[in-house]
Amino acid sequence: MKYSLLALCFAFLVSCSSSDDEKDYRVENEEEIAAYVLENNLLAEKTASGLYYVIEEQGTGAQLTSSSNVTVTYKGSYTNGTVFDDSKDNLVSFNLQGVIQGWTEGLTYFKEGGKGMLLIPAHLGYGSKDYNGIPGGSVLIFEITVFSDEMIAEKNDTDIVAYIEAEGLTATKTESGLYYTMDVEGEGDQPTEASKVTVAYTGFFINGTKFSESVASGAPFNLSEDIIYGLKEGIPYFKVGGEGKLLIPAHLGFGSYNHNISQSNVIPGGSVLIFDINLISIDE
Repeated sequence: MKYSLLALCFAFLVSCSSSDDEKDYRVENEEEIAAYVLENNLLAEKTASGLYYVIEEQGTGAQLTSSSNVTVTYKGSYTNGTVFDDSKDNLVSFNLQGVIQGWTEGLTYFKEGGKGMLLIPAHLGYGSKDYNGIPGGSVLIFEITVFSDEMIAEKNDTDIVAYIEAEGLTATKTESGLYYTMDVEGEGDQPTEASKVTVAYTGFFINGTKFSESVASGAPFNLSEDIIYGLKEGIPYFKVGGEGKLLIPAHLGFGSYNHNISQSNVIPGGSVLIFDINLISIDE
């Protein structure tokens, strides 16, 4: 996931907004953006702040506000075409109060599911001083797709299917969108969604990065309590002694926005979660 620029910019703006030696690049930036719009034949709208935006696809979801939580993919470049940041195929989630002003304003012109471009002058971006590799006074061009919940679910399913094929797994898909594999059948009873169980598990993202792991003897779960639905639904497919995988899309996991497991451990919004499961016992 790409957080280096978007997640840090709010602190930058707070620390620099009152500086007395800021250079005003508005005139140069306006000329640069106007030339870029003309050269690339863009149907761009200019706002009172000096921001330009292009709506390529309006989207059919809710209209975003300046305080919305959003999940996006994006590519950031300068007007010369040099790319300085790119989420590629990774979903990135954040609140619009925590990013540069050009994003906070610009995404209010989009709906969920929308796609387009923001052309951001320096006073709405990273200012007149060099910041984290961004030269001072830079115009920033962002190509953005705002993901709706339906788009995230579709992407999750595509990513899970690709993972299953790449790993050579035999998986079953349920009506909810959960996938599971049964590597060891097990010979004991099967729990219900109201059972208390002990499960040994390892949780990791689709790229293989581990985010959680139990001890070998397992961890207790009360399936009737507030755990993610992918585990609540998935664990009862196993018998005691059974082993396999649960491949959980975001809508059955932690949802579309970032979830803090701890201060240093964050589940990025829209994440597919994969759990290696060993059902050790049914306790009640």
